[in-house]
Amino acid sequence: MTEKIYEYKDANDWYVGTWDGFTYLTVFGDNEKFDTVRTRFYQLMEQLSVEGLQVHVVKMTSSFSFLKFLIQMIQEKYGRNLSVVQHKGAILVMEGQQIIDIHLPQEGISSDSFFGQADISTAFGDTILIATKNEGKTAEFRQFFEKLGYKVENLNAYPDLPDVAETGTTFEENARLKAETIANLTGKMVLADDSGLKVDKLGGLPGVWSARFSGQDATDARNNAKLLHELAMVFDVKDRSAQFHCTLVVAAPDVDSLVVEADWEGYIATIPQGENGFGYDPLFLVGETGRTAAQMSIEEKNAQSHRAQALEKLLEVFPVWQEKNTIHA
Repeated sequence: MTEKIYEYKDANDWYVGTWDGFTYLTVFGDNEKFDTVRTRFYQLMEQLSVEGLQVHVVKMTSSFSFLKFLIQMIQEKYGRNLSVVQHKGAILVMEGQQIIDIHLPQEGISSDSFFGQADISTAFGDTILIATKNEGKTAEFRQFFEKLGYKVENLNAYPDLPDVAETGTTFEENARLKAETIANLTGKMVLADDSGLKVDKLGGLPGVWSARFSGQDATDARNNAKLLHELAMVFDVKDRSAQFHCTLVVAAPDVDSLVVEADWEGYIATIPQGENGFGYDPLFLVGETGRTAAQMSIEEKNAQSHRAQALEKLLEVFPVWQEKNTIHA
C-alpha cells in the first residue's frame, strides 16, 4: 500500500511529508537553517508524543507555515484538536484551550508584552484590524485570516477613529492611505483594500471612483443604474468586458507596507441578477459562467473573486513579511 504524500508549496516555502515507521527530517540548505528546523521539528514531536512523521524541507522562510504543515498532518492522522496561533511575536501550538508548545523569536519577547488577560480563549492569538465597517467584506477576510490563526476585527470596534479620505488616484494610493493612517493612529497591524470595477468600454471607469460613481449620495442601486446607462448602447456582451480589481495593503507602524493586487475577469450584464454580495455584484457576469457574482454563495465567491485572488497572494508573502519585521498585534 502506497503511503499518502503531503505537500505544502508556495513562493517561499516548500515541504513534503509522509508517515512511516520512524521519525525523520531532511533540510536542503545551510547547517544553521537545518539546526533551527531540526530543533523545532523534534521539540514538537516529543511534546506531542508523535512518532513516524517524515518531512523533507526544500525551502523554509516561515516558521509558522512549517509548524502549521506538521500540525495538519498530525490532525489528519490522529484527529487531535490542535491549532497553531501567533501571539505577540511567538508561535503557540495548542490542543483545545491548552498551550502545549511555544516557539519564540531569536531575540525573545518582553514578558510585559506577552502576558495580559488570563482567559486563554481571548488572551492568545494576534489580531488584524480590517479598515472597513462593511461586515460582508469583513466576513470574507475573516475566512482567510483564520487560516493563519488570526482574530479579525473591523472599524466598527473603533467608532472614534476619523474617516480617512480616499484622495488617491490609484487603488494602491487609496489602500495605503487607509492602512497606514489607521495603523499609525491605533498602533495596530491594519489591512486595507481598495477595490473597484474597471470597464474596458469606459476606459477603466468607474475604477477608483466605483463607490461614488453616481455622485456624493451614491448607493449600490444608483451606481448600478448609472453603469447600465453608460453601457446602454453596447449590445454585444463581448464588448461589455470588465474586471473587478483589488489592491491589498498591510501596514504597521514604522515598517514598510506589504502590497498585493489581483483582477477578476468578467462582463457586465444588462440587468441585475442575484441576491448575494454587494456593490456591482448583481451586474458582474463571472467569466464565461453566465452567472453574476451575486448569484454565487460566499464560498464560491471566496474561491475565485478578485479579493480572494489577492488574499491568496497575500497568504504566500504575509508570514515572511511579518517575521522579517517581527510584527505582532
